[in-house]
Amino acid sequence: MSACKRLLYVVKHRSLWTHVRRNVTTWSPVGAAFNAKHQKRPNLFEKNVGLFGVPELSCPAGFQAVTDRALKNTERLVENACSCPPGVETVESFDQLSDGLCKVADLADFVKVAHPDPAFREAAEKACIEIGTVVEKLNTNVELCKSLKILLDSPDIVAKLDADTRRVAELFLFDFEISGIHLDDKLRKEAVALHVKLLDLNNEFLVGSHLPNRIARSAIPEHLHMHFAEEGSFIQIGGLHADSPDDLVREIAYMIYLHPNADLMECLEELLKCRYKLAKLVGYESYGHRALKGTMAKTPEAVMSFLHLLTEKLSDRTAADFTMMRNMKKKLNPRNSELMPWDHPYLSGVLRAERYNIEPSLYTPYLSLGACMEGLNNLFSQLYGVSLMSEHASAGEVWSEDVRKLAVVHETEGLMGYIYCDFFHRQDKPHQDCHFTIRGGRRCTETGQYQLPVVVLMLSLPHPTKRAPTLLTPGMMENLFHEMGHAMHSMLGRTRYQHVTGTRCATDFAEVPSILMEYFATDYRVISQFARHYETGQRLPQSLVARLCESKKVCGAADTQLQIFYAVLDQIYHGQPQNQTTTEILEEMQQKFYGLPYAPNTAWQLRFSHLIGYGAKYYSYLMSRAVASMVWKQCFVQDPLNRDMGERYRRQMLAHGGAKEPMLMVEGNFTMSNTFFPKMFEESF
Repeated sequence: MSACKRLLYVVKHRSLWTHVRRNVTTWSPVGAAFNAKHQKRPNLFEKNVGLFGVPELSCPAGFQAVTDRALKNTERLVENACSCPPGVETVESFDQLSDGLCKVADLADFVKVAHPDPAFREAAEKACIEIGTVVEKLNTNVELCKSLKILLDSPDIVAKLDADTRRVAELFLFDFEISGIHLDDKLRKEAVALHVKLLDLNNEFLVGSHLPNRIARSAIPEHLHMHFAEEGSFIQIGGLHADSPDDLVREIAYMIYLHPNADLMECLEELLKCRYKLAKLVGYESYGHRALKGTMAKTPEAVMSFLHLLTEKLSDRTAADFTMMRNMKKKLNPRNSELMPWDHPYLSGVLRAERYNIEPSLYTPYLSLGACMEGLNNLFSQLYGVSLMSEHASAGEVWSEDVRKLAVVHETEGLMGYIYCDFFHRQDKPHQDCHFTIRGGRRCTETGQYQLPVVVLMLSLPHPTKRAPTLLTPGMMENLFHEMGHAMHSMLGRTRYQHVTGTRCATDFAEVPSILMEYFATDYRVISQFARHYETGQRLPQSLVARLCESKKVCGAADTQLQIFYAVLDQIYHGQPQNQTTTEILEEMQQKFYGLPYAPNTAWQLRFSHLIGYGAKYYSYLMSRAVASMVWKQCFVQDPLNRDMGERYRRQMLAHGGAKEPMLMVEGNFTMSNTFFPKMFEESF
């Protein structure tokens, strides 16, 4: 971009507050795009291109059209996969089949939770169910599976396949096997019925786990009503209010929000029974054994061994953390000093603030959203030669006017893909930071082109105001870096097959790139390149970053132990059936793996929404953190902006997506010891 054009771009995107304060620093184009207050530019003559540029999705009814087209193509590709000679073409047909269905299902999965229009959400939900049902039937299609088995059972043919093609063929066969392809007709139909039933149960639990609970206004002291939403004669509680300085507010929120819901409890119990029944039906010892095949951990026994070892390593530090919290609670509230689960998040924050003075308002002026995006752009440019370029979205392409579109461009390889940034809070939008794959990358043999990946990053940040851009707390900034790690995994993975593109890899490996980005987000050598005051341009002082990093170690063992407890609970729920309710299991595991007392008549597990997407795999965050720590220490701790190391990391890990065994990638490229995973955690505190 010429200097003249760059100047015009910056002037065009200047935010309102730059007119008031002339000493504001000048942002790069990507920084300006996110710091400028969005200006509506209606163009009555601009054609509606449809969501994500899919023409049919200019209206909700279009979902049926794209679903029908995908299903029609499915019939053709199934026929081709079953009739073509065994070889590469067989695997390519399978991948095209998967790609056609995923392009509808993945897009619909996002729209059903994020689109502000209920009609779009309903149409997307219907598409998800229709595609999901077809996928489950395909996974038990004997003729389709037979074409793959003929290929993989022929040593001469397999010997001619490249490593990626062979692995993708094996992964497709694995999908057949865990769906019960080897069963007789009667049992296979039973497996399909269980899959379909689980789709409904999963959706029911996911929706229910986020619904608020309510209680009569008269049941809560009147002076506390102001802390909660009111609905007629009821108080509505939609969260834990974990950051409230009032002990009673935290306790009330905890007890009401986690109050057992009989219908949701029944849904969860039935969901876990169906998962176990399905796993046994297709030949696995438990659902956990079925879910962990192909992961780094491989078995539930290995996961539990990892979690026990971590607990043992952290026990002394965890006890010390809880002692500090008890002392702090006694100091703040001498009349009620018993440490309870609703105290942990708040008191750990108090201890960090007291010891290191990390009040968010000290940091937010330096962390405008535009500055952080500029920092990410600079980081990716230096590590990978990749730039983030803001693009104008066409009419109908995005679902909300404040969504920004980024093109990811490599200095020599050209356009790599697109990231849609849905960063701002709006009503009915989930309050979760998420990465959604809309379209996976793959090499298209039909056209000779590479199908560019498309993803959405969803955050829930405050909108800019007339006086200031969106300002991030350190936690928000870290979450932004984390989610962008997922996005770059999707962008930089240049796999031949979409079935293994980007984040389509083992769950306990998928979090490695995102967690690694958290290390960059707290390294002053990185932060100093972008964190500057939105009014004065002054750099964020190094002392503030040092305090923030040190504060993370305060109560770090207790925080990790809480995650271990969640991971253990997930494993027990997905293991052999217990002669106990899910609440009784929770109470027992909480005492054994956490230490703070169970609050009677609560059911935290009914808010454990990760049981759906991460069933038997919640431990993945902990294992991925250990691997990310190793990558950081061996590649970036000396110089976080080293291009050679960035290229090594991209080449050896990011580029492969799920096309290589995750543990082979880790063991083949990095130095590991027998006690590697627990040791990485021990060194963190």
